[in-house]
Amino acid sequence: MTELLNVPQGEFTLNRLPKRANELLRAWDAADEFLLEMFAEQNGLAAQARILIVNDSFGALAVALNTFHPTALSDSWLSQQATRLNLQANQIPEDHVGLINSLEAPEGIFDWVLIKAPKTLALLEDQLIRIRPHLTADSKIVVAGMIKALPSSVWKLLERLLGPTTTSLAQKKSRLIFCQLDSSITLLNNPYPVTYQLEATNFAITNHANVFSRDSLDIGTRFFLQHLPVNQGLRDIVDLGCGNGVVGLIAASKNPQAVIHFVDESYMAVASARINFQAMGDERQASFKIGDGLTDFKSESVDLILCNPPFHQQHTVGDQIAQSMFRQALRVLRPKGELWVIGNRHLNYPVDLKKLFGNSTVVAANAKFTILKSQKSK
Repeated sequence: MTELLNVPQGEFTLNRLPKRANELLRAWDAADEFLLEMFAEQNGLAAQARILIVNDSFGALAVALNTFHPTALSDSWLSQQATRLNLQANQIPEDHVGLINSLEAPEGIFDWVLIKAPKTLALLEDQLIRIRPHLTADSKIVVAGMIKALPSSVWKLLERLLGPTTTSLAQKKSRLIFCQLDSSITLLNNPYPVTYQLEATNFAITNHANVFSRDSLDIGTRFFLQHLPVNQGLRDIVDLGCGNGVVGLIAASKNPQAVIHFVDESYMAVASARINFQAMGDERQASFKIGDGLTDFKSESVDLILCNPPFHQQHTVGDQIAQSMFRQALRVLRPKGELWVIGNRHLNYPVDLKKLFGNSTVVAANAKFTILKSQKSK
């Protein structure tokens, strides 16, 4: 669904990614609108003001503020790609926005920092620590989000790392937090990435701030690892939505003849997977791809896809990412190739997979999770 964002900066066409035939969700929320309205009310704002935008979901902020040539920082490849496409859709030159990922350092000092509160508090902590050297006492820092995405821990984190905060009144269930830099606060060393020992192995697992279950193995992955297939005929295995790459790492140890492909749309996830796979040694082959799932893979090019699909995108719960992954898997698998999926028992994955592949088999199940297998026909 293409919709028009109407804000003081103008009217803009915006779309979400990944694209769906009958998209029901907008590419922005009320917090984006509130933030842009606040920004438009600033008197005497110089056209050359340096603006840093952080966690812009699909480019709504970057597109609306493109005349300032802002820098947009994100850990999401899909977010960055959506920003590019939405700039094109509004006939705005792509070089009006500088796109950098979460592991790249911005340049210079910023007059304004506009942050959409991320789902993960650790990611916000990492971002604030990285941004801090690019601020002065005159910098304006604003965090925006829907009220449900702004728990008290966000206020406390801002005050601990940057300085005192004030808040706006609520508007359409959204709120703004204004932060003033206190230069007397000591700049902390970044605690990320973190490392833990993977149980029952010699592997030390390193995780950047935006990786799910940073401090220990989550129960769903633990269950999946217990049932990963061993097959001497496997040539190419994909860890789809790899996170820190633990699934691909254990699949590699069980299938020493296979090439492992780690895929995620999070820059921090793929960076973590790359670090963790080093434990397999230089002789093991692997690839690390940041992007929209399996889009860049050739048709019928892999034997096995292992997937623990996310059931949310930023703060929105839904199955759009999982559905996109399943469709991509059907195209990319070789004949007789298999997709293995783990998910919560309440999810509709068995029906979805049977509709796509014509089959869906339960490999294992417990009180919370089900592991499913679907095989591509000839």
